Amino acid sequence: MGTQETNSIKNFAVIGVGGYIAIRHLKAIKETGNALLASLDPCDSVGIIDSFFPDCNFFVEFERFDRHIDKLRRNGTQLDYVSICSPNYLHDAHIRFALRAGASAICEKPLVLNPWNVDAIAEIEKEYDKKIYNILQLRLHPSIMELKQKMDAAPQDKIHDIELTYITSRGKWYYISWKGDIHKSGGIATNIGVHFFDMLIWIFGPVKKNLVHVMEGNKASGYLELERARVKWFLSLDYSDIPAEARGRGMRTYRSILLDNHEIEFSGGFTDLHTTSYEKILAGEGFSLQEAKPSIETVYTIRNATPIGLKGEYHPMCKK
Repeated sequence: MGTQETNSIKNFAVIGVGGYIAIRHLKAIKETGNALLASLDPCDSVGIIDSFFPDCNFFVEFERFDRHIDKLRRNGTQLDYVSICSPNYLHDAHIRFALRAGASAICEKPLVLNPWNVDAIAEIEKEYDKKIYNILQLRLHPSIMELKQKMDAAPQDKIHDIELTYITSRGKWYYISWKGDIHKSGGIATNIGVHFFDMLIWIFGPVKKNLVHVMEGNKASGYLELERARVKWFLSLDYSDIPAEARGRGMRTYRSILLDNHEIEFSGGFTDLHTTSYEKILAGEGFSLQEAKPSIETVYTIRNATPIGLKGEYHPMCKK
């Protein structure tokens, strides 16, 4: 349970409560001792709400949800935060809604799809004097935090070699859903890669070079040169890309970060990071727009790059 006092209970709403990531937000709101007043999703398979907030008002139409939030405000009930778990292309609009409703926004990654969207919502943030926070949970992972401390203490002129591999196999449904539409999800690098790029930039400094070797509907690979690292990355939704040994153990997801040929162990400990994120946000220490922007710029460049094929420094899995 979070450390919040009972008399400082914050009021939340969730947009996209039917999505798979929403349960982590419901759990975080509950575990930090706060209240969920309203939720929205066009899909009504949301019985999971009963496990956390059975009295929460639920809407399948945005207009009715909007009206309900407005009525609450006029009756003296102020919404403090709107948690946004909607499809990526709607984040921008839902952030704007949150601020107009007088609440701060807590948004899933990617914050928005394009770098200029960050600048636009920064203006609105100033206008309404509210905050927009991005969930960048890898920055709160104990192994990653330890690595950050280690790299901060290491000689700053050393350039490290990194090999990032992330394969999270998805079935045919994925390509039919909004996630399979590059205009709605931003494509694979944005949808499953953005928090890894954020983490690497956070630790090893800004991007100096950004090349793409492979870009397909279900996989992408490229090379990033950061201030203090050379990164070969490979992202895939294809089950056949998972190493045979891992497949033999029934794994459908495979994560690996090799730093100077040493494996960084961070396979576990992901599920509780949203609660930690909420604790930080409630303490005024959430990740801001400007912290989120470099990774948005990186995936935007990747999405719009022309793949160069297998030239130069490419990830070994590209050969496959």
